[in-house]
Amino acid sequence: MDRDKNIQNQIDETINVSERIQKVSVSAFFKDKTMQVLFADKKEEESRIWLWFTPKLQLASLVCIIILNVIAYTRMQQATYDHHVSQFAESYGLSTPNQFSLLK
Repeated sequence: MDRDKNIQNQIDETINVSERIQKVSVSAFFKDKTMQVLFADKKEEESRIWLWFTPKLQLASLVCIIILNVIAYTRMQQATYDHHVSQFAESYGLSTPNQFSLLK
């Protein structure tokens, strides 16, 4: 019987706790501050990915690519079609080389 009375006292105390709950006062900008803290990390992670590719490096890369393209274009213009065809024919054994060889 003592046990039942003890349990009843605990139940009554638990119910009475709800009567002692008071209203919590929160700052008007609490939600804004919390949202800024939560989403600030995601923005920093995205910006770190391309942080090393600065505008100076972009410009240097662009200049290098343009220079390489100009060099490749001028080399293509210097070579003639006949030279490429004869080189292709010699490599696959379709024609005889113009040079004299002592080993043959």
